[in-house]
Amino acid sequence: IKAATWLSHLEYDWESPVWRHMLHALSARYRLVRYDERGCGLSDWVVPELTFDSWVRDLECLMDTLAFDQPVVLLGISQGAAIAIAYAVRHPERVSHLVLHGGYARGRLVRSNTPQEAEEAEMMCRLAEMGWGKQDASFRQFFTTQFIPGGTAEQHAWFNELERISTSPGNAAQFMRAFNTIDVTALLPQVRCPTLVLHSQHDVRVPFEEGLLLATEIPGARLVP
Repeated sequence: IKAATWLSHLEYDWESPVWRHMLHALSARYRLVRYDERGCGLSDWVVPELTFDSWVRDLECLMDTLAFDQPVVLLGISQGAAIAIAYAVRHPERVSHLVLHGGYARGRLVRSNTPQEAEEAEMMCRLAEMGWGKQDASFRQFFTTQFIPGGTAEQHAWFNELERISTSPGNAAQFMRAFNTIDVTALLPQVRCPTLVLHSQHDVRVPFEEGLLLATEIPGARLVP
């Protein structure tokens, strides 16, 4: 089960020069379940609540509906890692393993140490509000370059379009503000399943130290830089 993240789009992701290789590889060997986070992709965009707790409840609802007869592997990418962690702690009997990729336990405002970092976080939210829905990709390119700094022109163009079609400008800003305040550090020692932490050493969006924190605080976790 891939814990939902923004950015995603269930149909458009299959065409992705960024993600399609992973989707094909995982679905070739396993039953892969994906869903778009509330507020983005093919899920409803106009919703009463875009919060961390609501995203965890959505995963709980999905799992209740699927009613698997055995524990599942949860894949958490970016903020999906915190959602997967929260679910695994609440429902340890339902999760056999965690795989956390580019994830974090502390949002940008939780781990920030200076007023300048807080100002930068809010500036990014304002950029999303101003430029997310425009045909001109210049605003979105700023974010794309951070997500895949070494990406090809094809990957950048695809990711720019994913940003535009995955949600509205208002939702984009709400997502970022909610992500900035995520804090599941107290839950990390309570994880009981085998956990693999994957993190790029030069990640611009989520510092490598955040992956190291996950691997250090989750009992028995393995870190692969």
